[in-house]
Amino acid sequence: MPLSLVLFDCDGVLVDSEIVASRTDAALLKELGYEIAAEEINVRFSGLTQERIMELLTAEAGLRFPEDYRERQRRELDERLRAEVKEIPGVHEMLDRLELPRAICSNSSTDRLRIVLERTRLWDRFRPYVFAAGEVGTKRTKPAPDVYLYGCQQFEAAPRETLVLEDSVHGVAAAAAAGCRVVGFVGGSHTYPGHADALTEAGAETVIRRLADLPGVVEAFAEWENA
Repeated sequence: MPLSLVLFDCDGVLVDSEIVASRTDAALLKELGYEIAAEEINVRFSGLTQERIMELLTAEAGLRFPEDYRERQRRELDERLRAEVKEIPGVHEMLDRLELPRAICSNSSTDRLRIVLERTRLWDRFRPYVFAAGEVGTKRTKPAPDVYLYGCQQFEAAPRETLVLEDSVHGVAAAAAAGCRVVGFVGGSHTYPGHADALTEAGAETVIRRLADLPGVVEAFAEWENA
């Protein structure tokens, strides 16, 4: 079945932002008396919204977050991203080679996406097709499949004709539940031992470490039989 669309997660796929977010969260949580390494945050919470992370830590560890915690976390992370975030190596070259229509489907807000995409010169390569899960369609975030279904609908593309590139277990699960073809990505600074295996178990059909490999995978997927 030929492919007609490529949908990208953003954080950890196009921009190397997950490690910045994990280090920010680890430092703020330490102030609350909860010790957790940035590496553990990568494994457990990558791909989730900050609100969901706070819900999980409240349920699991009984953490009580100050009323201003979410706003402080947002502000500090935005400042770090404006100063530190870089594109994933090879992203512009990969996009130059990719011939199919493309869009971004992310759990980040539009404001956050604009920060990281403008800094890395990627905003103009995707706009207006930059979809923040909490702001479009049903507004349900990953691991719900809704944002990927929404992305397909905007291009009138069948999910099975759509390839998704994702770096998180939750994101892979969302894309797979939408019925898309899913490629896992482990080329970000936040990758961890067993990352590729975890993405495969979540539903990725193959995993790549370099964005330069994606155009070849797109060609290969177009020729593969349906699973």
